[in-house]
Amino acid sequence: MMKAIAFALALGMASPVFAESDAAKDMKDKTADVKDGAKDKLHTDSGMEKAGRKTDKATRDVKRGARHTKNDAKKKVNDATK
Repeated sequence: MMKAIAFALALGMASPVFAESDAAKDMKDKTADVKDGAKDKLHTDSGMEKAGRKTDKATRDVKRGARHTKNDAKKKVNDATK
């Protein structure tokens, strides 16, 4: 039992090390957008592949917007409490 508690505590302390920053996520999303845009310009893929890429891009856009909204809200709260 104690080992499990110690393991959970160690995992909780180590998790921020494995977290990816918002800037890194934005860069990864931008790279994927450029790659998907290049594939679209080639016009060599099937409709299902293209639809899948469009869906993935829309998901990335929503997640990016949510990250920016969250960071803006954090900044406003931080500025208001100074």
